[in-house]
Amino acid sequence: MKRTKIIVTLGPSLDSLDSLLGVMNAGADVFRVNFSHGSREEHAKRFSLVRQASDRLGREVAIMADLQGPKIRVSRFKNGSVELTAGQRFVLDAALDENAGDDSCVSVDYKTLANDVSPGDVLLLDDGRLTLNVERVEGTRIACCVEVGGKLSNNKGINRQGGGLSAKALTDKDKADLVTAIGLGADYIAVSFPRDASDIEEARELIRKANGDAHIVAKIERTEAVENLDEIIKASDAVMVARGDLAVEIGDAEVPAVQKKIIRRARKFDRLAITATQMMESMIESTVPTRAEVSDVANAVLDNTDAIMLSAESAVGKHPVKVVAAMTRICDAVERQPETKVSGHRVECHFERVDEAIAMAATYVANHLDVAAIVALTESGSTPRWMSRIRTGTPIFALTRNIGSQRKMALYRDVFPIFFDLSLDEHRNPLNEAIAHLKNMGRLQVGDRVIVTRGATLGVDGGTNSLVIHKVE
Repeated sequence: MKRTKIIVTLGPSLDSLDSLLGVMNAGADVFRVNFSHGSREEHAKRFSLVRQASDRLGREVAIMADLQGPKIRVSRFKNGSVELTAGQRFVLDAALDENAGDDSCVSVDYKTLANDVSPGDVLLLDDGRLTLNVERVEGTRIACCVEVGGKLSNNKGINRQGGGLSAKALTDKDKADLVTAIGLGADYIAVSFPRDASDIEEARELIRKANGDAHIVAKIERTEAVENLDEIIKASDAVMVARGDLAVEIGDAEVPAVQKKIIRRARKFDRLAITATQMMESMIESTVPTRAEVSDVANAVLDNTDAIMLSAESAVGKHPVKVVAAMTRICDAVERQPETKVSGHRVECHFERVDEAIAMAATYVANHLDVAAIVALTESGSTPRWMSRIRTGTPIFALTRNIGSQRKMALYRDVFPIFFDLSLDEHRNPLNEAIAHLKNMGRLQVGDRVIVTRGATLGVDGGTNSLVIHKVE
């Protein structure tokens, strides 16, 4: 029973029901729809296919809509690309025709770029593969000297070393895509390039206006986001260590330590953490991961990330089922290690909420008493989320009648969400019925000792107020 969750990016390699069933059986828990590519019709088809696969297997999964964010890119070249050499002069000019790029200059999609840079700044193109030193800024023209050259093709990204670009996180396209994603039933909305908590709060308000209840994932990929990390985490439901653009802005050597910090701070504030970018990059082509990739995934699990994410590996890769199976194999091996099952996290905390205190008590008992499982009867999923912040080798079965809560909990580490509804017959004993349900599913056996948490009244958000240690008869 893999406890760390796997997020799989959808794309051409997974555009069939059989392929989706394959990756779900291999261990996929959440599916990411990348709104940087594709039409509304393509997104709707992928949402529908995921739900079909979920129904076929009788297991709810979550869908994450990943917004594109500000498009800070060069425009297009007359011949599709140019070759830049070190020492060459090259101009970025927002006023140039968008299709007129050549080996001396090119337009940029971000029309106010010249307002954000000064002589001496370093611009990194195509994920840092090319480096330009800014020499002069004249109106819309940014005159540069090429420091590190190479091939530059259409629509490649631009970053300013050290951050500082003022583009807003939510563009007009993102706002429209967010409404589309809510209409399609997204469980999570990922906000790209947030600078501070206000970007997350704006997305939250847009979700509310669209009558949605999706949770928000803040993608940490700007220097400013690292500087404002705590406030962004508190405003979000989850954070993603988006290592691609983050590495370009702060430097690739800085990313490992920042990754650990992001995961640690997310857990401190009871939020989820996702580790992403190039985790199994070689498996776009290869049938097996490199040893370095195995270590990368394993170390993220050891650091207590809630989820690990695949991008191109699953979207366009040749072996999406094999790559998910490889990730599952690594998670299983790491999660057998004793250090992944014991935690002193939050032992000294004072709790204001009863349900949060019950969650902490349940995980403490699980780590100090021989129990087979924690069974949480929940409406919103808050109690299982708090439980998932504490390392424990004990599975947390979260029983809920709320499909939306069930799907969101698919992202929570250690939590196995299960549909369970007693609302039609309030006279039945919830504890006995929950245990019987799990026995019928093969999750519990006679003689197992379990911890059960529930509220005095079923169907009330935040109402968990009791903990029972129960022996399965």
